[in-house]
Amino acid sequence: MKLTPIDIAHKTFGRKFLGVNEDEVTEFLRMVADQVEALVRERNEMREGLREKELSLLEFKEHDHLLRTTIQTATQMAEKMRNDSERESKLIINEANQKAETIVRDARESLRKIYQEISELRRVRMQFEANLKSLAQAHLTLLEQGEKYMPQMSLPNIGMTPSQGDRSSEVSPLAAQ
Repeated sequence: MKLTPIDIAHKTFGRKFLGVNEDEVTEFLRMVADQVEALVRERNEMREGLREKELSLLEFKEHDHLLRTTIQTATQMAEKMRNDSERESKLIINEANQKAETIVRDARESLRKIYQEISELRRVRMQFEANLKSLAQAHLTLLEQGEKYMPQMSLPNIGMTPSQGDRSSEVSPLAAQ
């Protein structure tokens, strides 16, 4: 049977001849009831405090679980983002390398063509110079041969110099003969 402070405070005992002092027993029972009541209140307060602490602990555990899950998700996302960015950077670098190789190859081809054009222009210039020299030499030879075979002609002086009038009135050397 479970005793409560009220049971202790209202407990009565039967009387005997030469029994105990009833007032002392009653006073003692009241004192025990008060102490038991204080202990019961303290126990109830402790139970309530324990229940609140357990609720807080449960709440903290839920927060801890949520934080751990969030951290794990954030870590996974960061790892995925890092992997994606590494993959993307490798693609960008490969694309840049390919473009650079294409540019260098095109530049080398262009340089080769320019060198070929320069060589061709040098060859054409040398040929032109040789042809020009040959032509000039041929004209000089013709002039020299022309002086050998054709004597110098003199024009009759008719009182007019070519600088004074119309040049169309000049007499050609052949017409003068």
